[in-house]
Amino acid sequence: MIYTVTFNPSLDYIVSVEDFKLGMTNRTSSELMLPGGKGINVSIVLGNLGIENTALGFMAGFTGKEIVRRAEETGVKSDFIWIDEGISRINLKLKSIDGTEINGSGPKINEEAVEQLMQKLDVLGEEDVLILSGSIPSSMPDDMYRLIMQRLQGKGVMIAVDATKDLLMNVLEYHPFLIKPNNHELGEIFGVELKTRQDVIPYAKKLQEKGARNVLVSMAGEGAALVAEDGSVWDAPAPKGKLVNGVGAGDSMVAGFIAGWIEKKNYEHAFHMGVSAGSASAFSELLATKEEIESVYQQVIRG
Repeated sequence: MIYTVTFNPSLDYIVSVEDFKLGMTNRTSSELMLPGGKGINVSIVLGNLGIENTALGFMAGFTGKEIVRRAEETGVKSDFIWIDEGISRINLKLKSIDGTEINGSGPKINEEAVEQLMQKLDVLGEEDVLILSGSIPSSMPDDMYRLIMQRLQGKGVMIAVDATKDLLMNVLEYHPFLIKPNNHELGEIFGVELKTRQDVIPYAKKLQEKGARNVLVSMAGEGAALVAEDGSVWDAPAPKGKLVNGVGAGDSMVAGFIAGWIEKKNYEHAFHMGVSAGSASAFSELLATKEEIESVYQQVIRG
């Protein structure tokens, strides 16, 4: 079974505002409300590809109920832990000004809730896949990823991690199956600027030397690169298409890679599936469907 963990899920309110002006009343020209959080996005795309999985994490309040309702509408199976106080966050994403977001804080996660999550994860073993992605609420230990991997060490769980800087670096000693920094995050780790696919490969190998088994680097319009455990290195330009919604593209890439690996146990196929899923979501208003991913896949393998 595949499990995703979203520590701080959200209700994503995505709006477009024509000619946005600070200090003025602005009216939306389009609105979209979606269940959000990196792990939930991964779960949705895996489900779209026909791969059964369970979404774990924390929910609270009326927004938590709405996130679960909307996630279940997409076919997501979940086993969230409910927090008595506070509400799950709402993230406002201003689509007409690319990259502009206002993200909520979310509820406080107490030690009892953290232990409940750990107990759910304790049942994982051989043949199970765990995908850890996204930020950690400030109320939780900032080395939460490392604590989880430490607890699961030696149980044969295949773990993928999509996180930034210290969250990512702290888990490398436990040899995650997959990590997925983007080129900016990779550059930040090593204090360099990485612009091309060839630029990122030496630094991806450095993360591999520190313990990561496979390093998948997303680069938006520049494409992606993979340094694989078997010594192979793959890179691909970004497929051609119109950027519609970049939210969730990186999460889709993780889902596509894991789906591709499960399907054929082949790194080239997994990489191409990751690139295809990430791009297909970027080209779509919603997270990519199986048909959309398969269409982009044909473009990717033709080079």
